[in-house]
Amino acid sequence: MFAIPCILFAGGKSSRMGEDKSLLPFGGFPTLAQYQHTRLAKLFSRVAISTKTADKFDFSAEFILDPANVDFAPTAGFVSAFASIRDDRIMVLSVDTPFIDKGVFQRLMDADEEGLDAVIAKTAEGSHPLCGIYHRSLLEEFERMLREGDHRLGKLLASHQTEYVEFEEEEVFANLNHPHEYQEALSRFCEQDK
Repeated sequence: MFAIPCILFAGGKSSRMGEDKSLLPFGGFPTLAQYQHTRLAKLFSRVAISTKTADKFDFSAEFILDPANVDFAPTAGFVSAFASIRDDRIMVLSVDTPFIDKGVFQRLMDADEEGLDAVIAKTAEGSHPLCGIYHRSLLEEFERMLREGDHRLGKLLASHQTEYVEFEEEEVFANLNHPHEYQEALSRFCEQDK
């Protein structure tokens, strides 16, 4: 079990999906958020869900609420996470990436070392800022970004000590942004279950 806390980001707008994707049924669970939380709790000693409101979830979990009156943006989640969790580093994962597994987390952990600000998964299609390790050393920058409405994680990572860990399999990092991607993920999950 990983000692690092894991923060599941579930506070986005889901505008491309047309409905809150964290509440879509998945993997035999009533919601994708509950599926993710349940599986991550088997891998990490502490799992918390970053969200704008906990009211939408009907299962027991630790919730970290975004600051009031801020945009739908991960920067708010990072500021709240570091305020709530005293550890110097956190693993983060977006709720809409249900195929990222223990092997991915292990490789990110193995690449982490003193002096780094972040360790981020990367594939041929690009980096995956919501699959990685972030250090408290970035907190002041996150606070500035939140104040200024700057939510460009890629720019932040490029200007700090970031280690990118290369992965070959794109499918593992599939995001469920659109309805067809959700349907494909359901089919894929059923195939894996056979």
